[in-house]
Amino acid sequence: MTAVPSVSGVELARGIGVAPARGFWEDAWRTVLRRPAAVLGISWIALVALLAIWSPILANGHPLWMRETLADGSARASSPLWEHLSAVDLLLLALGTVGPAWMLLPGRRGPRLGWLLAAGAHAALVVVVCAVASAYTGQRDAPDWARRLDLAPWFPWATAGVASLVLAAGLAWLGRVRGRGLVALAVLAVVVAAIGAGRWKSPLTRYDYAEREAAGSVRATYTLIPFSPDQTDTSMYVTPPGARSVGGRTHLLGTDPYGQDVLSQMLHASRLSISIGLVSTGLAVTIGVTVGALAGYFGGVVDLTLQRIIEVFMAIPVLFLLIVAAGVLPPELRSTYVMMAIIGCVTWTGAARFTRAEFFKLRNQDFVQSARALGLPLRSILFRHMLPNGVTPVLVDASFAVAAAILAEAVLSYLGLGPVGQPSWGKLLSSGKGATGTFVWWLAVFPGLAIFLTVLAYNLVGEALRDAIDPKLKKARV
Repeated sequence: MTAVPSVSGVELARGIGVAPARGFWEDAWRTVLRRPAAVLGISWIALVALLAIWSPILANGHPLWMRETLADGSARASSPLWEHLSAVDLLLLALGTVGPAWMLLPGRRGPRLGWLLAAGAHAALVVVVCAVASAYTGQRDAPDWARRLDLAPWFPWATAGVASLVLAAGLAWLGRVRGRGLVALAVLAVVVAAIGAGRWKSPLTRYDYAEREAAGSVRATYTLIPFSPDQTDTSMYVTPPGARSVGGRTHLLGTDPYGQDVLSQMLHASRLSISIGLVSTGLAVTIGVTVGALAGYFGGVVDLTLQRIIEVFMAIPVLFLLIVAAGVLPPELRSTYVMMAIIGCVTWTGAARFTRAEFFKLRNQDFVQSARALGLPLRSILFRHMLPNGVTPVLVDASFAVAAAILAEAVLSYLGLGPVGQPSWGKLLSSGKGATGTFVWWLAVFPGLAIFLTVLAYNLVGEALRDAIDPKLKKARV
């Protein structure tokens, strides 16, 4: 055992041998990492997020590389997998690759995290705008008025470009970005607009490569799991794990009643679970923190009015609201975005109540009074000075809210009311009881285990974070 060098009182007074003080969040994070259960939960969440980002590359029925013999005898090489990637796939791959590498660089990570979150929000909003415009035009590239004006080739680029530039300008105004930040935002706007316009229409879904290989017209190289989640094979109806399909390819976790590969669906469904939990909770936290900050800061009539609004939203049962919305809305509107919006716009009451309580304690503190005396704007007082000192209970509540959102989506998909045309763990779980009433164990065990482990991981992290920031427990550890 290494002996600790002794330090005299004079040396301590001079700062010799004194360990540098750690910040609040650094100390809380170190405390969380000391709990093995929390480390396991973080590792599982990171694994699911990694699979969600890379699922189109890991599991895809389109060849990674294909060499095709044309009618004139010439050969043509292409990558159908790359051609069939959507705008969401490309943006997630870019952010999931560049973001972690950028965060690992030395220096201050707080501003970089803010930039990364802003870039993700910007890209997501542009994709939503492009998806809405593409759904409006149907199978066409442009609406009728653009065709009459001979603007059809430019409509996707104009839509994606205008949306991207407007959102980038909004981010620059909100963040008061100057200098190199403006250049970075301009580059981000151009890249996101190019991806959104370049992948305007969803590619045709064709999986006839095995037949073409048998005919000798193509030679294809596939990725690790050579099946897409929507790729059906009627000859592989409810086959157990390890079954082989045409061409000798193995279904590692079996197939479902539609002949679709279970492992491919589980990998792609991780994207739905992660996104619906994080995005809906982020929306709920944004609304709740804003409402709670206003109620706690002003008090009086403002607080009374906002408290009544909070109580009204607390009385709304989220699961039943989702079921009613899924039953009333047409299939084209039963999408992930609608589910995220409903969950986020209803479950913000917890964040609002926590923020209100913290702001009630902070509004008479000396630093808040100093900010008022200096004439700082209300936005700066609330969100730059008070919020960092009162956001800790909200973050703990958010970790449990993510788990609740994942469970809500799984329940809806289990009932057949989830997003149409999108793989889901709950949908796979519902097919565990086959059409004939027989129990299909691999359709119940694998997706059920994924739901259980993901929800458990978020709860373990939330519990560890709650214990780490609790002042009573912190005093007991000292």
